[in-house]
Amino acid sequence: MRGAGFCLAPGAGDVLIRGVTTPAIHGAIDAVWRIESARLIAGLTRIVRDVGVAEELAQDALVVALERWPETGIPENPGAWLMATAKNRAIDRVRRNRRLLEKHEEIGRETEEQMAGPDPDAALDDEVGDDLLRLVFIACHPVLSTEAQVALTLRLLGGLTTSEIARAFLAPEATIAQRIVRAKRTLADAHVAFEVPRGAELEARLSSVLDVLYLIFNEGYSATVGEDWIRPALCEDALRLGRILAGLMPEEPEVHGLLALMEIQASRLRARVGPAGEPVLLLDQNRALWDRLLIQRGLAELERAGPLDGAGGKYALQAAIAACHARARTAEETDWHRIAALYATLAAVAPSPVVELNRAVALSMAFGPAAGLELVDALSSDPAMKGYHLLPSVRGDLLAKLERHDEARAEFERAASLTRNQRERKLLLDRAAATRRG
Repeated sequence: MRGAGFCLAPGAGDVLIRGVTTPAIHGAIDAVWRIESARLIAGLTRIVRDVGVAEELAQDALVVALERWPETGIPENPGAWLMATAKNRAIDRVRRNRRLLEKHEEIGRETEEQMAGPDPDAALDDEVGDDLLRLVFIACHPVLSTEAQVALTLRLLGGLTTSEIARAFLAPEATIAQRIVRAKRTLADAHVAFEVPRGAELEARLSSVLDVLYLIFNEGYSATVGEDWIRPALCEDALRLGRILAGLMPEEPEVHGLLALMEIQASRLRARVGPAGEPVLLLDQNRALWDRLLIQRGLAELERAGPLDGAGGKYALQAAIAACHARARTAEETDWHRIAALYATLAAVAPSPVVELNRAVALSMAFGPAAGLELVDALSSDPAMKGYHLLPSVRGDLLAKLERHDEARAEFERAASLTRNQRERKLLLDRAAATRRG
């Protein structure tokens, strides 16, 4: 049994059930899990006060769904079904252990109250009323290392697999798996309270929380694995949590900077995929499909960050770059010189090979492909970029523009071999084939 966000492989035999094949039902269950797992684990953590136990209970409920739903069909409210099943499993668990009888009674009372009360998803409460936000701050508790905080929250909140998180970190999968296991054990041993911290403790955890939201949003904006190019539900969760944070900490400039970045980037989601779900790259997008309301919201958040001395923060700088694209009515009107300058500033504030790769793209657009290629070639020796598919992808694009078609084709094919997203793989292979015609 894999962890949160596992995928189901169709079996050899397709059994028709109520007009739907079993693999189709399994695919639907997988989709439900992707959407509901974070809320499910968050709600269970509030009850059992242990994220590891909560995740186990959630997966127990998923196993029951896999057994029953192909026979009964998917319920009208699958999230509520999974939660009720997981709560029953929690009660069964403590009944089997007499030493936890007191907790059993507590779970029973809370379950009865919640089942009798209003739908917890119907509205958001204040900063202590949102289970997902509480779970973010638990996972970002200072008893954990920064790396463990981000990995655990991506697992619990984003519903990502260990391999997806490893790709986001550019780290070995075994390393991430060990971080997650140790993190859950550490939180359990420390008896961390299920609450949003306040005052100085809230501010101290903020940086890690912002990093977590950024990575969750990015996974939704450009999925690392699977058949979908984007996963809008992850973007929506990150946006919702970002908006809550902005209300919670209105004087923190980087909260507004991150929210500005996510709002502007989310405005492009509809334009990022074609009619058949195929990827559409930025310069090829129909800008009429960009959501102007989200752009306006993002620009407003960027304005709020400025007076708070936040214009130089890493998220505000990335939001300023996104704003350059948002303000350009056409791809040709993009101010690439300003974008290149902003990336240079970002590289000084938050140095990383990925930032340098993006700066190389901006340099190529502002000063020609040779300028970008020089920087890309310098990045090729960086160990962190060894398995990063966008490095050969960018290099292939620059080589194609320089009419070095054989080299470009080899780079696109290498990039295709490294990506685990099926849509992106096809895009890269199509680009490789196009170099033969060039």
